[in-house]
Amino acid sequence: MGNILVFAEHQQGKLPKTTLIAVQAGKEAASKLGGVCYAAILGSGIEALAKELTEYGITKVLMVDDPSFEYYLADAYTAALEQLVKANEVSLLLGTVTAVGKDLLPRVAARLGVSMASDVVAIEADGTFRRPMYAGNVIATVALDSPIKVISVRSTAFDAAQKDGQGEVEKASVLLDASVRKMQFVSYNETKSDRPTLTEANIVVSGGRGLKSGENFKIVLEPLVDALGAAMGASRAAVDAGFVPNDLQVGQTGKVVAPDLYIAVGISGAIQHLAGMKDSKVIVAINKDSEAPIFNIADYGLVADLFKAVPELTEEVKKAKA
Repeated sequence: MGNILVFAEHQQGKLPKTTLIAVQAGKEAASKLGGVCYAAILGSGIEALAKELTEYGITKVLMVDDPSFEYYLADAYTAALEQLVKANEVSLLLGTVTAVGKDLLPRVAARLGVSMASDVVAIEADGTFRRPMYAGNVIATVALDSPIKVISVRSTAFDAAQKDGQGEVEKASVLLDASVRKMQFVSYNETKSDRPTLTEANIVVSGGRGLKSGENFKIVLEPLVDALGAAMGASRAAVDAGFVPNDLQVGQTGKVVAPDLYIAVGISGAIQHLAGMKDSKVIVAINKDSEAPIFNIADYGLVADLFKAVPELTEEVKKAKA
């Protein structure tokens, strides 16, 4: 088995939790499959980040520090990773299932002409991978037959890596020809919020179609979210209805979360939604329909009118924090 290469994303000068999860998965892969765990970080002015990354037990961090990589551009990043894989005897390239990961890793696999498995939840010692199918109702064991393999790991399936050693930083260089420079960065429109990031929050409060309107998300749900210091999420039904933007969507086609506490308000519990939050440590459901599927996986369920129960819960949370 060759080496393991982890693609390390970074955001606003920081290593997000999703990257540390990928690092942990890479270290586990190296221990089970053999080889050495490397990480690749691309960007501009990233020396401090590369050095920080070595503290998480990475043997070597391959740093591509160039203005061409200041912003994520799929063509340039794909070409760079392809070259790093070929130059470092890599047999397994992995990253996390994030917006960038879902866009980038299949491109690299295609450029390399190799097999890929997405949304991996376990790496086995025999070189196979486990991944959910049919909204998590089936766990498939997948074998990839190419000499180089590419996988994306589910962010809720592995713990975040902890600082446990000091590796080295190697300045790597790549060549970008004219064909990959055609894609140009135009602008970055960020959704800003004082609340925690949905995929990294310890507490998530999500609303569904039962809230009936976007105004009720603001009037009924947001006070509870802020009282708990939580992130706000939503079901696909609420997003499709235009109540909230799609960056709040939790579920199979949205974000996958596993916080310490997940509160589902007015969410019936369609299988696609459950696939994105059922790994939460404690699940609380509030719904007036006692037959709602969400109660089948909830640790605590309250059959009640959310428009009465949620404001009362919010007041109790405020009293407890006072």
